[in-house]
Amino acid sequence: MTWLAETAMLSHGWRRFLLLVLAGAVAGLSVPPLFILPALFLAFPIWVWCLDGAERPKGWRRLFGPAFTIGFAFGWGYFTVAFHWLGAAFFVEGGVMLALMPFAILALAALIAFFWGIGSAAAHLFWSHGAWRIVTLATFITIAEWLRGHIFTGFPFDLLGYALTPTDEMMQLASLIGIYGLTFLAALLAGTPALIWPADGRALSRRLLPFFLSLLVIASQLGYGYNRLTGMAVTERTDVAFRLVQPLVYEHADWGNADPVALIDRLLMLTDMRMDPTDQGIADITHVVWPESSLPFFLSTYPDALARIARLLPDTTTLLAGAPRQAFEPGAIGTPGPPYNALLAIDSNGEVIASYDKSHLVPFGEFLPFQDFFGQLGIKQFVPGAEGWGHGDARRRLMSLPNTPAFLALICYEVLFSGDLGDTEAAQFMLNITNDAWFDGSIGPAQHAHHARVRAVEEGMSLLRAANSGLTFATDPLGRVTAEIAPQQMAVLDANPHLRLAPTTFSQIRYWPLLIALLAGVLISVVVGRRPRRVR
Repeated sequence: MTWLAETAMLSHGWRRFLLLVLAGAVAGLSVPPLFILPALFLAFPIWVWCLDGAERPKGWRRLFGPAFTIGFAFGWGYFTVAFHWLGAAFFVEGGVMLALMPFAILALAALIAFFWGIGSAAAHLFWSHGAWRIVTLATFITIAEWLRGHIFTGFPFDLLGYALTPTDEMMQLASLIGIYGLTFLAALLAGTPALIWPADGRALSRRLLPFFLSLLVIASQLGYGYNRLTGMAVTERTDVAFRLVQPLVYEHADWGNADPVALIDRLLMLTDMRMDPTDQGIADITHVVWPESSLPFFLSTYPDALARIARLLPDTTTLLAGAPRQAFEPGAIGTPGPPYNALLAIDSNGEVIASYDKSHLVPFGEFLPFQDFFGQLGIKQFVPGAEGWGHGDARRRLMSLPNTPAFLALICYEVLFSGDLGDTEAAQFMLNITNDAWFDGSIGPAQHAHHARVRAVEEGMSLLRAANSGLTFATDPLGRVTAEIAPQQMAVLDANPHLRLAPTTFSQIRYWPLLIALLAGVLISVVVGRRPRRVR
């Protein structure tokens, strides 16, 4: 390890770049659902050691100099591994899109790695050569992770903190500090092995102390989670009963292949499915949920759909269906506006009584950034809709239906945005509809599902999740899965949400403690970084 530390410090040029890409790729093995946490502790010190030996150019070049390249290279390796599953969507399109797949994944990883490059360069501005440099790097990388999760619509997949949530017990710390707090903690703990090597004349006990303290923190995290899981009672609601449908609809990629009659037949058959001779079908069900893209066409193209739905639904049952909604411009009769990716509430009369339009759209999935440029290259958005999809109003995520507790409607990856889910104070539970069939056969669906479970822990609310091809499940307010359907199984799941817990610490104070910690980290970094280095 001393050899590795010295090699990292003395490396430069393409050798250092390649070393960091490989180290970042190893760190990427810590993401859900792989959760190889030791990989993070093995890889992160290499980042620290490379910054120890990084050159210090003058002027503005320090911001985009060697320290930036170090963070960028590490991030490029990490995000290539973390996001490789996105390539599965290119197999759905085929043709030129398939040929572009490896370049697109590398380009996306490089784009996201830019944030880590900036964080690394900022940390190096205040770099020291003691233990405080670990705090410096953790501080600025957390700031970089916050920025990538918020600016340019945000892309908070695989935040570093998810590495610390592999079990139900470890996940509970999110109820205190949220996923960005866990990100700061993960970066801080993973850097401690860099303090062990090289020896530099220090006693072994002194070198090992920070690492053993990091293990103690993880043990405390497990202890806190165990006590929370065993000491907190959860109660299932009895005023509502949900049926989640997993229909395996694959016409979402090409609406031209959609047969509305056949799809409605399948959905209605599953909706009224009877599990055994005593099952009453949907007679005792208050809400049926069809996932995102379960209707890959506008209802106006098949007017009989609402009538058929009305004939099936009992008077006390509401259908919550993932379907596109065509808007019309105000004051312009017959002039269509942008389509919306929506959740429609349909009553037993076949009337749409409420809807929510997705507000956080997926870049390249539902809208094409720099459309003119990419359009000339033959690149288009994956989800059909030539002119792109409209952004809904995030304030309308809270849905209040007759005889229904208020709940948060979250479509697809909207469930990733920690602390930005909507009116969580009024909501009693969360409903997430999604279509991850684009990524079947990859780790993507499991990764997405795990991110959603962490939101349940943060907010202390149960989560119902209906997915087109998996993973469909229900959780309690502690994020534990209480019922689920296996992936790639056409089936239904009857599950009730739970009563929400008392407000969690995170739901009350959000990220204010983290902001204070980051400000303290910046201040410490400035003070320590300006201190002259002592010569041994």
